[in-house]
Amino acid sequence: MGSERSRREFLNLAGASLLIPMLDGTLRAAPARPTAPVGIGRCKSYDPAAVLRELESLMDKIGGLRPLVEGKTVAVKVNLVGDVRQDTLGKPANRTYQVHPSMVLATAALLDRAGARRIRFLESTHQNQEFEPYLHAAGWDLNALTATKTPVEFEDTRNLGKGNKYHEVKVPWGGSLFPAYHVNHSYVDCDVYISLAKLKNHATAGVTLGMKNNFGVTPIALYGQHEQNERSTRSRAMFHDGRERPADGLPQELAPDSPRRPTFRVPRHAVDSVGIRPIDLVILDGIESCSGGEGPWVPGGLKAQEPGLIIAGRNPVCTDAVATSVMGYDPMAASGTGPFPGDNHLAIAAELGLGDHDPSRIEVVGLPLKEARHPYGWQPLQRND
Repeated sequence: MGSERSRREFLNLAGASLLIPMLDGTLRAAPARPTAPVGIGRCKSYDPAAVLRELESLMDKIGGLRPLVEGKTVAVKVNLVGDVRQDTLGKPANRTYQVHPSMVLATAALLDRAGARRIRFLESTHQNQEFEPYLHAAGWDLNALTATKTPVEFEDTRNLGKGNKYHEVKVPWGGSLFPAYHVNHSYVDCDVYISLAKLKNHATAGVTLGMKNNFGVTPIALYGQHEQNERSTRSRAMFHDGRERPADGLPQELAPDSPRRPTFRVPRHAVDSVGIRPIDLVILDGIESCSGGEGPWVPGGLKAQEPGLIIAGRNPVCTDAVATSVMGYDPMAASGTGPFPGDNHLAIAAELGLGDHDPSRIEVVGLPLKEARHPYGWQPLQRND
């Protein structure tokens, strides 16, 4: 019931209809683009008390957590892309390309204070060991996280996990790549969904923030290869190059003859992913990060960045647009320009009425945008033809 309510609220927020009707061959007015305040806070270290204090202040500035989460099951999708043990630039992964444990601990503490009924931290990993030891290797203090009054759970959603079946969820506007996807039960069995991501670049999408973090809600067991494999640790190549297709019985691609180019497919799948699991709150770890890509495997190398920021907002498009601007980019840049090597997923989402990507129309609370700007300076190595 909670998941259905979230989707209904998402559709209402996105406008009366996400399918733009035609009249005499001409597009009618595009769906309204909702906005919501985006909070920016200065935080220069991962000291747990400092992170908690700044995140609590941001939550108050954007409307408070209690009205959103009290008495509800809250799922928090974190960004632990790659291997938690793979350091880079002389720093651990959580200070460059993965969410830091202090951000996780602060989020749990504030959800507990706000009266959440249950908290579940989620990620789709590329490994087969138990999830809790893996999180411990990432620097998570599991004892502190589970000391809250609110029960805290952890689930690796790369496969069925603790569920006994996958759940099919349709893309509300019909889909950009696929009309529907199958997901782990945790993305359906929740009332509120939070994307806890990193402020960083992405080699294919340009930026990977709250929306792109949703790429990981699709299970590798189903979308890492053609046949279902619950032990798979592969990437979701079918959403990048389209060379493989989902197993028979799963929803198949809408247009198999569409471009196989990653810079076409990745932005569209990122937007579809927000459709199947609407984001109620984005929290971005921008205290320390990296530019040049999403992880140390990206050609060209990364560069350490220390923006000293936490960013949060209720609308994922608005929040990511402001965050993109903080990084020194234009979130409204045309495809193949600015930070976007291909299509601009923020623009696609805005056209669907999911939110506004024009920073001039988005209220920023806390630290002013001009004071928060920390130009990353990275530009894609290659762009669309």
